Amino acid sequence: MNEKTRPTSSKRFTPLGIVFALAGVVLFVYFVRKAGVAQIVEGIRRLGAGFILIIAISAVRHVVRAIAWSLCVEAPYRLRFVDALRARLMGDAIGNILPFASFVVSEPAKPALIRDKVPLMAGFSAIVIENIFYSLSVVVFVFSGMLALLLNFSLPKGLRLAGLITMAVITVVIVLGVLLIRKQLRFVSGATGLLHRRGLNEKWVGKARALEDRVYGFYQRNGSRFLPILLLEACFHLAGVAEIYATLSFISPQQPPTLFTAFILESVNRVITMAFKFIPLRMGVDEAGTGKISKVLQFTEAVGVTLAIVRKARDVFWAAVGVALLFHRGLSLRTVARDAEKALAEEVSKPTLSVAGPGEVMQPCDDARP
Repeated sequence: MNEKTRPTSSKRFTPLGIVFALAGVVLFVYFVRKAGVAQIVEGIRRLGAGFILIIAISAVRHVVRAIAWSLCVEAPYRLRFVDALRARLMGDAIGNILPFASFVVSEPAKPALIRDKVPLMAGFSAIVIENIFYSLSVVVFVFSGMLALLLNFSLPKGLRLAGLITMAVITVVIVLGVLLIRKQLRFVSGATGLLHRRGLNEKWVGKARALEDRVYGFYQRNGSRFLPILLLEACFHLAGVAEIYATLSFISPQQPPTLFTAFILESVNRVITMAFKFIPLRMGVDEAGTGKISKVLQFTEAVGVTLAIVRKARDVFWAAVGVALLFHRGLSLRTVARDAEKALAEEVSKPTLSVAGPGEVMQPCDDARP
């Protein structure tokens, strides 16, 4: 990838991102009006200063995933919690605000933002590993939530079909994931190898293989970290359940929530987040999905839409924190997105990573910038 192709590629996504953003705004307005503006305003008024509690609970989610990322960084490197948390907040700000193209750069931006502390590929492989743990926890959490929803509530035909499809997709993902890990299939390097034969730079193939070696070798070198990382990812989901329970306790006094209904709503929220990541703040689709599921759980549609709006306000708060951290470093959202792409491209031009065998210490192949 060269300097000329990067901007062209990014610009190609921008119109599509704008279309999705505008469609999201239209959906948002529609479902807010459908649920009732007065009821939503009343729910937000009931929440009031309780929003501070929501922010405090949501902070736990960023904290535990920052710690999990730190645990995924292998010796001889070390990622401090504070640096991981800052990079996570800044990277998520990119993913939540910039349209569509940020979907593919918000994660690489995180290790790019701490490459003065940890070499880029060491940080990048660590965040890939952390995302694998996170994805595993999401699969278990969503599958449990969908199963509970299907078994305990009478759903409209469309929602039941969507739930069954979600469970089927998750089952396939679990089977493929188990095969991928047990057989250590070289999926990424195999794909890049195919692309190399179609003109992809050979160095990208080498980097992909080195990345896979690091990911597959993580268990052999750091098996004792598996349980702590999985527990941290579980805390992420538990905090999500607690956040929804607390929000509904404020905005729905007539129909108090239970931990069970909060659990189901959070599992649905995970599905919406994964499926519509490309829409900034999941505008419109979150209100639609949460509103419909809330009615199934015996809440009003207005309560569900209000819940989605409160979650959106929480995301905006943390995005503002991330943007403030970027500005403090003299950076902008688009600058970081471009720098992340550029840093990865520069990394390809360096010698391929040397990966240690079982029981060995991984040798550094690139130096952290001073």
